[in-house]
Amino acid sequence: MKTLAPIAALAAAAVVSAPAFAADLTVAFPAAASQGRIMVALFDSEANYGGEGQPARHAVVDAAAGETRVVFEGLPDGDYAIRAFHDLNGDGRMNTNPFGMPIEPYAFSNNAVGVMGPATWERAKFAAAAAAAVQTIDLK
Repeated sequence: MKTLAPIAALAAAAVVSAPAFAADLTVAFPAAASQGRIMVALFDSEANYGGEGQPARHAVVDAAAGETRVVFEGLPDGDYAIRAFHDLNGDGRMNTNPFGMPIEPYAFSNNAVGVMGPATWERAKFAAAAAAAVQTIDLK
């Protein structure tokens, strides 16, 4: 029985130190046109969201195939924000007019709206915690 005690202690420590995870984060685009792809970037910090940082996760939703949602699984609890755009012509980038204004639909989590630029982290952030989280986003 003495040999089982250290193993039981290690197992208990692993359970205590395991990070908390959100169930899943579902991101839905119910009004998306049935063409092209929706590019989705999920950020886990204000620094990455607002700068040149990399997203924590990213996904491509094939709207032409009728897809309107993506699920990010196993996210650590915390604050997140989403940037998305609908690549209607399939060139892999957000097209803009000569003044730099987007000409393809785009949106942010919480359906946040920016003023003279993208929505801020404070407007777009949401919490993902132990319960399942859902973001329904209207591309405009």
